[in-house]
Amino acid sequence: MILLISDLHLEEKRPDITRAFLHFLQTRAREAEALYILGDFFEVWIGDDGMSPFQQEIARALRELSDSGTRIFLMHGNRDFLIGRAFCRAAGCTLLSDPSVVQLGGESVLLMHGDSLCTLDKGYMKLRRWLRNPLSLFILRNLPLATRHKLARKLRNESRAQTRMKASEIVDVTHEEVPRIMAEFGVHTLIHGHTHRPATHELQVDGEAARRIVLGDWDKQGWALQVDASGFHQAPFELD
Repeated sequence: MILLISDLHLEEKRPDITRAFLHFLQTRAREAEALYILGDFFEVWIGDDGMSPFQQEIARALRELSDSGTRIFLMHGNRDFLIGRAFCRAAGCTLLSDPSVVQLGGESVLLMHGDSLCTLDKGYMKLRRWLRNPLSLFILRNLPLATRHKLARKLRNESRAQTRMKASEIVDVTHEEVPRIMAEFGVHTLIHGHTHRPATHELQVDGEAARRIVLGDWDKQGWALQVDASGFHQAPFELD
């Protein structure tokens, strides 16, 4: 069994989500061969050198799961793209590039966070290219912690305000981009998060049947996609 989750947006202000996640690690995840976390694991991440006690607690919990035998893979999201090697070492997880192709359920599957699929959001895509540029990342990681905290708050507030004003089709994935990138990687299954719109979408890629599985976000309930001998199954569960 393999589990995939995304968009937990862990933060101290949501102890209900934290409790549910820690319980998830101690129970269901212990039975899994691997756990994939596809981005926006934390609500904000200003750098490994700025880990709070709360974030260190999460790292320790992941390390316990890793030490128990479950392999853990982590992908950057748009909220936590500054997660680096120090956190991954502490948490016992492997950092995945976005996108990545992995073997799940006997087939090649494309994993993404999902924000790069929202190509109609021109303003965000321009900001994303700047933030992910190696030079920009170097500059960001070397800013004083206080400056990074301030910048993170500014970006988060602006993102929330702009999302409320944008049409729903702009903040969702661009449908033409999905089959294009699936064809580029030669896959018929794509799994991503980011949009907070859990569903399985059937489509065609190069004239063949394909599917896009969107992971749910953890808010009023948790979500996990389970891959086992019977296929791919995603279902919500109560946080408490």
